[in-house]
Amino acid sequence: MKSGPAKDTMAVAVRDRMRADILGARLKPGQRLMFAELSERYGVSVGVTREALTWLSSQGLVKAVAHQGYMVTPLSVSELDELTDARLLIEPEVLKLSIRNGDTEWEGRIVAAHHVLSRTPSSAEGSDPDDDEAQDAWAEAHAAYHEALFSACRNARLMQVVRTFSEEAALYRRWSVSLGHINYEATAEHRALLEHALAREAEEAAEVLRQHIGHTRQMLKEYVEEEG
Repeated sequence: MKSGPAKDTMAVAVRDRMRADILGARLKPGQRLMFAELSERYGVSVGVTREALTWLSSQGLVKAVAHQGYMVTPLSVSELDELTDARLLIEPEVLKLSIRNGDTEWEGRIVAAHHVLSRTPSSAEGSDPDDDEAQDAWAEAHAAYHEALFSACRNARLMQVVRTFSEEAALYRRWSVSLGHINYEATAEHRALLEHALAREAEEAAEVLRQHIGHTRQMLKEYVEEEG
């Protein structure tokens, strides 16, 4: 029997692999997740699988279905609209707080995170949408950049809300690439966010973020409606 720390480490590793498989659409939207099949796929016990699914459910990546276990979160236009509306209300305000509170260390973080993102090609910039490692790398760099932008807001509760939104938005964003949709070019918006943040132009940065979020909704909604 595995020790507590070893089991915890394994559970984290498995949930990270499952998360990557969901975001990469290797586990498809709406797919039933059977404990036995997942345990065999990842080479772990049912208990570890259950723990991973519970965590993924808290992140909005899977849903518990009464008397049926779990399923990958299905594509939903109405849920995408609700998520986007919530992001438009909260994320620009958190960004403005971060810009107003940010210090030199924060400036260094956002510059470094933007540099990594700008050097990590997305499918819109020529990387193969079927290259799981490349798409995982871009998604990680993208999330890290937005996390850095928000990181000086000094409100842990708001940061947790933003992280939850980020996870849910990443699900739709990655599916739009993994399932064959062409991602739009976001490089200019990412650069504009950096420039306004460094110039401490909070309102201007917030407006760029609103446009950024809105473009994501438009792109993903087209895909979801096509698939529906």
